Amino acid sequence: MKMVDVLIVGAGINGAGIAQRAAAMGYSVLLLEQGAVASGTSSQSSKLIHGGLRYLETSQLGLVSEALQARRELLALAPSLVRPVKFYIPLYQHSRRSALVIRAGLSLYGLLSRGDPLGRFHAIPSSQWAQFPGLRLAGMTHMFQYWDAQADDKRLTEAVVDSARALGAEVVLQAQCTAVVHHAKGCRVHYQQQHRCCEVSAKVLVNATGAWVNQLLAKVEPPLMQPAIEWVQGSHLLLDIPAPPGILYLESCFDERVVFVMPWQGKTLLGTTETHCDSPQPLITLAEVLYLLGIYRHYFPLAGNMATLQDKILASFSGMRVLPADNNSMFARNREVQLLCQPSHPRLWSLYGGKLTTFRHTAKQVLERIAPLLGPRQVIADVDTLPLG
Repeated sequence: MKMVDVLIVGAGINGAGIAQRAAAMGYSVLLLEQGAVASGTSSQSSKLIHGGLRYLETSQLGLVSEALQARRELLALAPSLVRPVKFYIPLYQHSRRSALVIRAGLSLYGLLSRGDPLGRFHAIPSSQWAQFPGLRLAGMTHMFQYWDAQADDKRLTEAVVDSARALGAEVVLQAQCTAVVHHAKGCRVHYQQQHRCCEVSAKVLVNATGAWVNQLLAKVEPPLMQPAIEWVQGSHLLLDIPAPPGILYLESCFDERVVFVMPWQGKTLLGTTETHCDSPQPLITLAEVLYLLGIYRHYFPLAGNMATLQDKILASFSGMRVLPADNNSMFARNREVQLLCQPSHPRLWSLYGGKLTTFRHTAKQVLERIAPLLGPRQVIADVDTLPLG
C-alpha cells in the first residue's frame, strides 16, 4: 500500500497551496481531486485578488490586513497571472454610504496596506466621470478610485499545482474518495480512479474539498461530528458588452450588498450574488440573473431593457462558499477560513471557507498545525520566493 506524509483531498486553490508548501518543506505529498484542477469554485470566482474593502464594514480588520499582504506577495510572485487594476466607487445622492464613510474606509484600507503603493486612492473630478460609457451620471456626487488586483483564478490554481508537482508532489485527478479510516498513526483512504480501487496510507489527511467538506467527513470511520454549515452561491454573468476601463464597485439597488462590474476577456463581467443553497452543487437561478441585470440596468440605463440584456449574456458561472451556520445575514458573516480538527481524530484536518487571495496564508497555517505530527524534513525550497506561472 502506498504511504505518504500528507494526503490532500481537493485540488482547488487551497488544496493546491497546501500541496505546494508541504512538498517544499520536504514532505511526501499526494493530492487527490475528483475532477480536474480548479474544476469547482477556484475557477468560478470573481477573479479578484483583493483586500476586501467591504469587510471593513463588519470590522474584519485582521482578514483585510492579511489579504492585503497576500495581494502584495502574489503581485510579486505571479506577475503574469495577477495584475493591478483600478477600482472605481461612484456615489449618488441616495447612496447608503456617504462620501465621508467611503473616504474613511479607503484611508483605513491604505493604512492596512502598510506602505504598498496600491494603498493610494483619490477622488476623480467630475470632468472624468464619463470615462465609463453609459454609466448613470444623474445624481452622482462623487467618484473615488483605488487599487486592487485581478487574476485568472483557474490559471493561478494550475500554476500552484504545477509548482507542487515540480517539488515532488504527486497529483491524481478523477479520483473519488470512497472511505476514510482514521487510526492512531494516520488515515487509510480508499479511492476509485478510472474504475480501479486504490488505497493509500497518510500520516495526515487534509480535507480541502470546499463545498463538499462535510460530504468527505461523512465517509470517515470511526464517525465524527460535522459542523453546521450553509452553502452560499455566488453567481456571475459575462455580458457581450465592451469591457469597462476599470472595475466598478457598486451598491446594489436592491439590498446592502456590493456588486462589481469588471473587464474580463474584452467583455463585461458582472457579479456576484449571495444565494442560500440546499446542496453544494452550484447552479445559477433566474432570480440571480434578474438581480444582476437589474443592478446593471439601474446604473447603465441606456443598456436596454431586461430582454435586451438577457440576450447579451455570453456565459454564466457560479461558485460555492461554505459559511458557518448562524442567524446573522450572509453579508455580516465572518469570512476567515476555519481549520478544524476534532480531538478524537487528530490526524484529520478540515478547511471551512477560504479565499482565493489568501490561499498562501491558509497553507502556511495548515502546515504549522500538522508539522508537529510529521516531524522535521529536509526543506527543498522556500515557497515565499518561488515564482508562479
